[in-house]
Amino acid sequence: MKKNDRELLATRRRFLRQSTCSALGITGVVNTLAHLRLVNSALAQAAPLPDYKALVVIFLFGGNDSNNLLIPQKNHPAYADYKSARGVLKILDPTDSAYVSGDPASIPLTTTSGDYGVHPSAQGLATLFNTGELAFVSNVGTLLYPTTRAQFQAGSVPLPPQLFSHSDQQVQWQSSVPDQPFTSGWGGRVADLLAAQSYAQGQVSLSVSLAGINSLQVGNQEVQYALTPDGAVPLTGYSDATGPYGLALNTNGTYKNSLQGKRLKAFDDITHYTYQHLLEDSHAGVVKRAQANEGLVGAAFTEAAASGVDFDTLFTNAQTTLGDQLKAIAKLIAGRNSLGNRRQIFFASIGGFDTHQDQLDAQVNLVGELSGAFKAFRDTLVALGVYDNVLSVTHSDFTRTLTPNGQDPNTAGSDHGWGGHQIVFGGPVNGGQVYGTFPSLKLGQDQDAGSSNRGRWIPTTSVDQYAAVAANWLGVSSGDLGTIFPNIGRFNDPFAGSANLGFV
Repeated sequence: MKKNDRELLATRRRFLRQSTCSALGITGVVNTLAHLRLVNSALAQAAPLPDYKALVVIFLFGGNDSNNLLIPQKNHPAYADYKSARGVLKILDPTDSAYVSGDPASIPLTTTSGDYGVHPSAQGLATLFNTGELAFVSNVGTLLYPTTRAQFQAGSVPLPPQLFSHSDQQVQWQSSVPDQPFTSGWGGRVADLLAAQSYAQGQVSLSVSLAGINSLQVGNQEVQYALTPDGAVPLTGYSDATGPYGLALNTNGTYKNSLQGKRLKAFDDITHYTYQHLLEDSHAGVVKRAQANEGLVGAAFTEAAASGVDFDTLFTNAQTTLGDQLKAIAKLIAGRNSLGNRRQIFFASIGGFDTHQDQLDAQVNLVGELSGAFKAFRDTLVALGVYDNVLSVTHSDFTRTLTPNGQDPNTAGSDHGWGGHQIVFGGPVNGGQVYGTFPSLKLGQDQDAGSSNRGRWIPTTSVDQYAAVAANWLGVSSGDLGTIFPNIGRFNDPFAGSANLGFV
């Protein structure tokens, strides 16, 4: 696109949006829903947003046992230690002489990084890995400084507080600043920085969550916007077969002469009062913003429906909690012209990874849901033509102990660990590789923390380093990374070859 064309497009968008904002100031918010949809329909017909990028963070709540997600194969130097220490939870290489036909077997990966396989329910992940679209980053976790086993044992290096605690580690992963009281998430700080740059400004927040309010997207300026997989939640009591306000609004946005129409108008009038009490006035402002965002999200979903992509069919085999979230994110990406953001950060999550018991059965479902949802998300982004514009990364509280907590495979699980393996996938990913440093899996040696010899891996890649690569891809300059990740200077440069983090 030529420079003059870009300027004309920007001017057109600015005029339309300013007109929208003016309308919101002089008419009822609910009454402008139809107007917003018309305005954004015009925006959607404009040329696609240039230089669009979206980062999707998927949090695996409960502590994913990634020891059984990325598994050393028979010729890997850590295989013997895995096989010995994993006990009843081990998943063998099918070429191992000890493998019993019919038992779960790891799926081999094709990679020059070493001899690895994945969980037997992760066929979708294996396919993406082997086609060079997905990678693993080994042994990532919360750290204050690079830490060795000797330093951990001697207590000579400050450690993240409340290690092995779900709630603390979840927040520390999302803030990346374990040694400070929580004030913001790394995603929120990235959104603040990008929102201050003209190319990233849009009509709704850069931070959109499909999994409720979270710590990662807490910022100082950009307010995270949470919605459901079905879209924004409308006011109740006004919907019919024609839509969420069918009982109260005419198609042109005027109020119907019905009980619902009169009630909605009264609600709208109350919202537009000017309140002397600051709390009341702020509450009214929140309601108005929510109603405006509802119209914008509705327009984005309408734009997605007009894309020609059959979202439901592509997600046929991923009708799960995570699949529904990723499908909604795909729709919002398809409707990006209506929202107007050239940068977006999405948050999704899946729970249930606190597998203290029945881990073998639980992981079949958990990893299967993860694998199926990722594959469907990938196929949908490809169909939309935006696969190269979207980077997806996983987070989790921690991995779990390599040793099991029982001897019965039907009931045994694993306990809270520390560093674990994370997944990165998408068009921008240099896939088919295992990045970071894979632990030796030797109990009581190398990366094993503490004296219990359970296989709690001291991370060799910090959350700061891992997240910085994604933030830099999204648009945070190298000079600004220290603002987003205050502790990053304590670790090896994530973009240097020694860190082995070149996954984008």
